[in-house]
Amino acid sequence: MENLLETFGEGPVLFVSALLIGCLFGAAAQHSRFCLRAATIEFSQNMWGPRIAIWFVAFCAAVLGVQSAISFGVLDVSAARPLATQGSLSGAILGGLLFGSGMILARGCASRLLVLSATGNLRAIVTGLVLTLTAQAALRGVLSPLRENLSALWTIQGGPSRSLLSLSGVPSTIVAFCAVLGLGLAIWFAHHHRNSAGKIIAAVLVGVAVSLGWIVTYAIAQASFEVIAISSITFTGPSADTLMGFVNERYLPISFGSGLVPGVFFGAFVMAVWNKEAKLQRFEAETPMERYLVGGVMMGFGSMLAGGCAVGAGMSGGAIFALTAWLALLSMWVGAVATQWIVQAGNATPKTPRPA
Repeated sequence: MENLLETFGEGPVLFVSALLIGCLFGAAAQHSRFCLRAATIEFSQNMWGPRIAIWFVAFCAAVLGVQSAISFGVLDVSAARPLATQGSLSGAILGGLLFGSGMILARGCASRLLVLSATGNLRAIVTGLVLTLTAQAALRGVLSPLRENLSALWTIQGGPSRSLLSLSGVPSTIVAFCAVLGLGLAIWFAHHHRNSAGKIIAAVLVGVAVSLGWIVTYAIAQASFEVIAISSITFTGPSADTLMGFVNERYLPISFGSGLVPGVFFGAFVMAVWNKEAKLQRFEAETPMERYLVGGVMMGFGSMLAGGCAVGAGMSGGAIFALTAWLALLSMWVGAVATQWIVQAGNATPKTPRPA
């Protein structure tokens, strides 16, 4: 790693690393149909089915990879932003609820929209752009005062108080062992619900990609003389930075985030073409644009308020057991399930015929 950094510099190494990890995530997510929205819909219908199984396979694989790396001393996440800096419990709750509700309306979370965009889904492309612009407005634009005020309602100091493992006193070795059992159970559950071996392996690789994000950025930070923030896969922040880089800069800034987004897109595109699943999909009468736009706005603001998206907070933050990440993930489930119930109730209500 030191030789790579001396030869190419931190930026290019981070960019290429993210590009490769993103390709793995994108291809695996497309093939496995990894999607938190689909899992929450099954849960809302009291059906523990194949989508929930795939999500739990990926999540357990991420936890196993990260906690095993910590146990073997090749990873230290104490300096990661979800643990080291001040967090917002109110932001995690309110942002998670907004994000969960938005992903039901938009029919996909931030990561799923990016993956679907690569397959030719024009609805996902438009919604993803709305999500990204809203996230940028919440981060640095007109919506940032509202985000800051909501975040300040209930805060928590960084450090051990923000780590579930530090608060509970449970070592990483125990968590890794439990993750092995959880992963085995999740794989059995996925197989029981007739997920193919290829989809199950791809779901495991989704978790592996999340683990590699933490491990690789930590290795680069350890070998570099520059201050490098360790991180893993997340989408709203990198998507906003990448879009603003294209708009405001003559050259795209080289970083981990700017390599991640095109990597995921390319990986999903290749997998979709390989499986002959790439096709143009437009807005139709049964897929009204306004529903997607509202969902995109809710997810964009919610993700910045919660400190990450369904993957950034839910998977990457969850795998390092950041308190705010787990709280955001739980809130996403609650918001998504409640919204799905409302949508189902609305669809089941008989419509009064218009007078002739």
